[in-house]
Amino acid sequence: MRFLKKVEDKVKRHAEVEKLLHDPAVSSDPAQLRDLGREYRALGQIVTAYQAYRKAEREMDEARKLADDKTQPADLREMAAQELAQLEQDYKRLDHDLEKLMVQDDPMQMKNVILEIRAGTGGLEAGLFAGDLFRMYQKYAGTCGFKLEVLSSSPNEMGGYKEIIASITGEGAYGKFKFESGTHRVQRVPATEAQGRIHTSAVTVAILPEAEEVDVEIKTEDVRVDVFRSSGPGGQSVNTTDSAVRLTHIPSGLVVSCQDEKSQLKNKQKAMKILRARLYEKIQAEYNEKIAGMRKNQVGSGDRSEKIRTYNYPDRRVTDHRIGFTQHNLEGVLEGELEPFIDALYEAELEKQANS
Repeated sequence: MRFLKKVEDKVKRHAEVEKLLHDPAVSSDPAQLRDLGREYRALGQIVTAYQAYRKAEREMDEARKLADDKTQPADLREMAAQELAQLEQDYKRLDHDLEKLMVQDDPMQMKNVILEIRAGTGGLEAGLFAGDLFRMYQKYAGTCGFKLEVLSSSPNEMGGYKEIIASITGEGAYGKFKFESGTHRVQRVPATEAQGRIHTSAVTVAILPEAEEVDVEIKTEDVRVDVFRSSGPGGQSVNTTDSAVRLTHIPSGLVVSCQDEKSQLKNKQKAMKILRARLYEKIQAEYNEKIAGMRKNQVGSGDRSEKIRTYNYPDRRVTDHRIGFTQHNLEGVLEGELEPFIDALYEAELEKQANS
């Protein structure tokens, strides 16, 4: 076990958090209670895996002693040797599972997600693929038991999207989606192509951990609020009232617009959620710049300009370029079967951390 000391520290922390959760001072603070509860549940997975790991270790020792005990009958020793072989396999699996949990152990992992998908090069075809990716993530979120809600969208005339932003809510959402940031490339014959030629288009995906008010403080005086009339594709009026909202965060220059809801208040709430997430990402990016050495231990930079995956329709192939992982299961992947890619990316991250 390469992370045994770290694991034991987590087990101790789990016991500490359990005591804190019974502290009246904590129970009277909703924000602290929420954060500690989240940490306790995350650490609980490590504790359970650690207990199974130690149990397998003890059972292996017992089986080994019996197999090596010359005073025991030969058939009993043989049975113990067979049991030992099975226990050693189980032990290796438990060791690997525990290491994987340690790689995934990060307070950020448990956060909700703001998903941003934007059409890049490829015109209308890129917009259509943006819609395909959105549906893929929608289905994957469903299989994980997460709730997806569209916050803002800009459809194009072909039924795709110039941009679509959604929140994905559920404990561990960021841990499942964090590797998806980057440029996704599609190679196929576009619906807009009459000659049957294969085109390459690109879509950018950003995965932002959703920030809560305790993570990012936004002062009222720092935000300019503009309202305007919603409009659909081609400028067609969608709403006859000024329900669309544009928020400008003056210190950072970040601008967020939202017009999907008929209610100005709901649009403002959704826009604020997006603004808070983008500010949080900006703060995290600045922090990561200060500790840039950590980047070498991560799979991919998380930069949305980095080409991370290609979806090739003629070969039914999906390739993740960061780790050279390929599956010839394009239809399944687009139906939300992303788990093999997520698992492979975590395996690669585990290997990088072990070798660093």
